[in-house]
Amino acid sequence: MNTSIFIAKRYLFSKKQTHAINIISGISILGVLVGSAALIIILSVFNGLEQVILSLYSNFTPELKIEPRLGKTFDPNTPYFNGLGRDVRVVSYTQVLQEKALIKYADRQFIGTVKGVSADFLKGRKLDSTIQFGSFTLKDEGRNFAVIGSTVQGNLGVSLKNQFVSLQIFSPKRSAGNSTNPMNDFVFRSIQPSGVFGIQQDFDDLIITPIEFTRDLLDEPNQVSSIEINYKKGTDLNQIQETIEGKIGKYYTVKNRKEQNTELYKTINYERWSIFMILTFVLIIAIFNIIGSLTMLVIDKRKDIAILTSLGANKKLIQGIFFFEGMMISIIGCVGGLILGLIVCLVQKQFGFIKMGSAISVLDAYPVAFKLSDIGLVFITVIVIAIIASGISSNLSVKRLDEIKQDL
Repeated sequence: MNTSIFIAKRYLFSKKQTHAINIISGISILGVLVGSAALIIILSVFNGLEQVILSLYSNFTPELKIEPRLGKTFDPNTPYFNGLGRDVRVVSYTQVLQEKALIKYADRQFIGTVKGVSADFLKGRKLDSTIQFGSFTLKDEGRNFAVIGSTVQGNLGVSLKNQFVSLQIFSPKRSAGNSTNPMNDFVFRSIQPSGVFGIQQDFDDLIITPIEFTRDLLDEPNQVSSIEINYKKGTDLNQIQETIEGKIGKYYTVKNRKEQNTELYKTINYERWSIFMILTFVLIIAIFNIIGSLTMLVIDKRKDIAILTSLGANKKLIQGIFFFEGMMISIIGCVGGLILGLIVCLVQKQFGFIKMGSAISVLDAYPVAFKLSDIGLVFITVIVIAIIASGISSNLSVKRLDEIKQDL
């Protein structure tokens, strides 16, 4: 065993009467332990929240979305588009027609987006997980129903229990502007709400309806706004996206989930690194307590240092003792913190004892998810900071070495 490591180990785990030094070292270990545990817990909780948000987002966002590059609508009844729907790898092929509209409920009004979807919209999606009230029902016994976003529900005060008041949706006629009465320039249709969903602001102003209802409202019998396609697991989406882009030409765009909402993915990424940097600063403060601990140890071990130098120990050996002392404190604290953090996360994942303080159906307790990369990131972060702090401390240990020898 390296001499510096051996002596550093004896100092750290010494059972002699230097209780104050041992207590200070213990406090330093505890600081690193708490910082490391907090870092892995927060990152794991953030991973869980990220998974939940993206899974809810994925329920409404297709794996691939085809839209016109120019204009709002296009004709989906072409041989190639029809062939895409017959691909054996396809789970759902949804035609979508959507437009802004004025929604009235009782005496309240709201400008939202009406999204008409074909029957395939309900295939292969866990839409019930997004429902806050009611159910995700678009058709029942030949009647059309609407599922509304939480923003719409909040602004209009929609009550699912009140079956006597329906949503009234207004859309301009194609011949709007020729009538002396402005209300004659609008088409309106009534529809009963069946459920309220909640995901995020970009979706919560939507009203999901059967596409037949939206076609009637907009007087658009054939055109669609987009085609949304989901594929079976294991399908190479990048390869399919490239193939479709090559076939349909420059008049259409084909977007994957990240391209459909780049801001969401950027926000999640920025928030993750912001949290990591904030907690890293806390960890830096905890680890730099090691400098104070080692400085106290240097003062306490002045005679030992002088004796070692008299026996031929050079400055490198003395520095090594206190450097490895600092590294041992950091590694013990880090490993202990990671173990503690993982135990807390496992208990939370299993029992959900820390609640979010909300009764919504989407989330009850804080979710957690583990990533091996997070464990490695926390460990490397601690080691890098510890190397700097221990290096500073070890340099201080030999700075007045000659004075120590003279005092002896």
